[in-house]
Amino acid sequence: MKVIYLDREMQELPSCVATIGVFDGVHRGHQMLIRQVISEARKVRLSSVVITFDRLPRQVLDPNFRPQLLTTFEEKQRLLAHTGVDYLVVFPFSRELAALSAEAFMRQVLRDRLNVKVLLTGYDNRFGHRRTEGFNDYVRYGKEMGMQVLRGEAEMMDNGDRAISSSAIRELLSQGRVELMPEYLTWNYQVAGKVVQGYHIGHELGFPTANLQLNCPDKLIPASGVYAVWAALEGEDKERPAMMNIGARPTFDGTRQTLEVNIFDFEGDLYGKQLTVTFVSRLREERRFESPEALTVQLRKDKEAAEVALLRK
Repeated sequence: MKVIYLDREMQELPSCVATIGVFDGVHRGHQMLIRQVISEARKVRLSSVVITFDRLPRQVLDPNFRPQLLTTFEEKQRLLAHTGVDYLVVFPFSRELAALSAEAFMRQVLRDRLNVKVLLTGYDNRFGHRRTEGFNDYVRYGKEMGMQVLRGEAEMMDNGDRAISSSAIRELLSQGRVELMPEYLTWNYQVAGKVVQGYHIGHELGFPTANLQLNCPDKLIPASGVYAVWAALEGEDKERPAMMNIGARPTFDGTRQTLEVNIFDFEGDLYGKQLTVTFVSRLREERRFESPEALTVQLRKDKEAAEVALLRK
């Protein structure tokens, strides 16, 4: 996959079949749409292209908006590369771009700059100023400018009552349903960050923890609770079994959310190192215990439960 940043390069693309969107998470629905793009491109012997943005459009239009990203831009780029698409075109999103009507965007950007001959839209995707126009409008504009517009199919959740979407996945993560992520994302949800100084309470309880400061402050953090996870140190090829607590440490009257990872049977200094955490399952909710000793008893049970959960994966 070749990556082209439109603010840095004026390279002319070959005639192509393309789709456009944010693609946060590169979930099953996105993957299905991109497979359709690649299939259509092969049929008509054109290049396949995914067009995305360097940030969420709402981040530009609403300065107070704080996204909850499923993937950082680097993660999204890596996942898109695995789809087999020929090109990834990255737009610097701006207010000027947002002001373009759908017809102007299709003519000035998709046709004139990117040489799009066939456009596949997501089943519910809208673009252009205020997103007031829809698929039938895109088809009409496309006919006028010699561009075929097709609609991609929706990928449904297994119960059939809802299409897979980034917003639906965010909702599941906000409930702590990390075990569903391989089904909906096709990969286990991850967060990554630097190990920083914490409160050292875990060490005193016999469960030393790495306090994680996320590299991307806009990355979605799953619901508070205790999780079975895999932990990978930067520079290492292996993943280590671990458990993670997300919460405010209510047993010790904490008020600020922390992300604390206990890597099983690990000895060594982790401060300042990069750590990637892969979620497997949620073991329990975070709760207040009547004493540190009662918490220690529960942590032993949590470790046993985490080891069982990780053995299953």
